[in-house]
Amino acid sequence: MISPEPVWLTVIRLLRWDKPAGRLILMIPALWAVILASAGRPPWQLVGIIIVGTLATSGAGCVINDIWDRNLDPLVERTKTRPLASKSLSLKVAIGVGLLSLFSAAMFAFYLNPLSFWLSALAVPVIVIYPLAKRVFPVPQLVLAVAWGFAVLISWSAVTAKIEVATILLWLATITWTLGFDTVYAMADRDDDRKIGVNSAALFFGKSAPEAIIFFYALSAIFLALMAIVLKLNWSFWPAWIIASIIWIWQYIQLKYSQLVPLDYGRMFAQNVTIGFILMLGMLTGCLF
Repeated sequence: MISPEPVWLTVIRLLRWDKPAGRLILMIPALWAVILASAGRPPWQLVGIIIVGTLATSGAGCVINDIWDRNLDPLVERTKTRPLASKSLSLKVAIGVGLLSLFSAAMFAFYLNPLSFWLSALAVPVIVIYPLAKRVFPVPQLVLAVAWGFAVLISWSAVTAKIEVATILLWLATITWTLGFDTVYAMADRDDDRKIGVNSAALFFGKSAPEAIIFFYALSAIFLALMAIVLKLNWSFWPAWIIASIIWIWQYIQLKYSQLVPLDYGRMFAQNVTIGFILMLGMLTGCLF
């Protein structure tokens, strides 16, 4: 007989802290912003607040998502074992965990300046409505991308107390990057999403999804390049930018011409974490050397 999973481990799965790729891919744009806004010398206390704050915020987002989708997730192969879908955790406990996560994120937000604090508050409704977007909006990944973009605005303004041209360019790069990698992620669920009647960018773009993805990646590369020019990052940023662009092109080739299985889409999604860290290294060296 298999022993039941400890409750603490079920809560970890509810927060998705057992799947670091999804947490890191939110944290990365926030770290991009704090590195660039501080010219490569970020206040380490602020870096710590951003890391813990993004963990709390992304955890809360996952809990909210699972509460809204608790009756849909059992119908999707990839999500049917989630704690609420499998009924291994009660709705009351999930609500409590979600509120605690939001409260923790709010406590860290009080360490920020007024502009960053109010941007944090503005992000909350977007996080809450994102799971509902798939029911009414043809490209719900755009709502997620806007939520992701707040990580840039909050972190940058936490350093400078203002929004600049370079901030907007990095924000646009983050939004288009998120549209690209989350459309890749959605491709694994196309059959299930079609069956249960929810929307996704993968379904919206259909057979043209690979072209849409490379278009989003190309926009992200362009916005990153413009941002580097505006900030006058030196040559060491550009090798990272070239490597990221090559990996994005390679992903497009695979999406377009290879026979892929759901695990392949997850692997490509995770590759974007590596891309994010490569770009982060380029941004750091581009500021300092």
